Amino acid sequence: MLTVLAPARPEHPARSHRSQADGTPAPKFPHPWGGRAGPHRVAVGRCAPSLGHVDQRFFGLRNQYSAVVSAGGQRQLSPQEVGRRLFGPVVSGGLGSSVLLPNGGRLHLEAVSCPEYATPECGSVLDLVVHDKAGERILEGLLADAGQRLREEGTAGDISVFKSNTGPAGNSSGCQEDYLAGRRGEFGRLAGILIPFLVTRQIICGAGTVVQTPRGAVYCLSRRAGHTGNGLSPAITRSRPLISTRDELRVIVSDSTMSETTTMLKAGATDLVLRMAEAATVMPGLTLDNPAQALGEVSRDITGRSQVRLADGRQMSALDIQREYLAKARDFTGKRGADPASRRVLGIWERTLDAIGTGNLDTIAREIDWVIKYQLIERYRATHDLPLSAPQVAQADLAYHDVHRGRGLYYQLQRGDAAGRTARDIDIFEAKTVPPLPSRYRQAG
Repeated sequence: MLTVLAPARPEHPARSHRSQADGTPAPKFPHPWGGRAGPHRVAVGRCAPSLGHVDQRFFGLRNQYSAVVSAGGQRQLSPQEVGRRLFGPVVSGGLGSSVLLPNGGRLHLEAVSCPEYATPECGSVLDLVVHDKAGERILEGLLADAGQRLREEGTAGDISVFKSNTGPAGNSSGCQEDYLAGRRGEFGRLAGILIPFLVTRQIICGAGTVVQTPRGAVYCLSRRAGHTGNGLSPAITRSRPLISTRDELRVIVSDSTMSETTTMLKAGATDLVLRMAEAATVMPGLTLDNPAQALGEVSRDITGRSQVRLADGRQMSALDIQREYLAKARDFTGKRGADPASRRVLGIWERTLDAIGTGNLDTIAREIDWVIKYQLIERYRATHDLPLSAPQVAQADLAYHDVHRGRGLYYQLQRGDAAGRTARDIDIFEAKTVPPLPSRYRQAG
């Protein structure tokens, strides 16, 4: 049974654990720029002055899950009933609740049929991967308890929980990423560097999905296209921006990923781009003419070669834009040094772009989510002679994201060594109840 610390008002994942190991309140973080503790505003640009150095980057992920009960292909319970079965023992008071977990993360239950797990703030991308997976294991444990309660009630059906970017009803969900970054200057200058990277980043860290279109089914890199707007905004729900500027650097255009290596690459490459921005690295002019339109164009082309229009009228492919960022990151780390995790991220980043560029996806078939799923679906289609539009393919697409390790297709691949690892199971198990180190609040003072 999951132990919780307290119901609480919903908060940002990076503000999760505010107490020290002995239970006493932690001292406030003496932030070098003053003001409250927490991720702070960013100001970057192609030729911007330094944004201020961040001695320790902190990362957070917030993934939305979908819960559904099925039996013989028929749903037995309403979404609200599913949520009550799943989370009833965890939180009292029904909807509008957020639970602080022992590991410093939070379980957000504003909509009980679409729970959200927010990791605690993590001091490295490897810790972030571990705590992201710990969230899956926490929900899997709740799933087992809820299944037992259903059987005791005599209710037919099995509850499934999916870490997917599209729910069973077709609703859009996904992931949000949070980064502690320098706050000197204005957020508006962020777009020049970060948005072209984020729009084209889906070729290296998209989750992959089958999308039904008027022209037939298409395998796309990401479901996020069509569900976000352009640029930055402080309003997440109203305008669905690519980046939220409400309090901190929050990336909205992000897929929930199953692959540990893909999650590491997603956060690690973004960290490197932020580090270059904070150091005022001069970047090539890659501003997109229409980021939202480019997001869809990139998503629909798994070869990475389709051209997107830049603000200056030039055309560039997603592959070429990512290669520009990778080259800058290699030059940057060559001059300033890189830790082992960053070197690993750079290696996977380069190998992924090379594999897509040559069409030899087998070289990244254990590491990149959209490639793992694409090859799985293609094998399944070939075995059963199915078109991409077949309902069985849509079912396989969703089953890839099932967090139950006994039936989820991703975990079946992992057991067969067809999916790479960056985290150890023992560390994931520990992260269900133990906060990561270092923490800003524990370091303070």
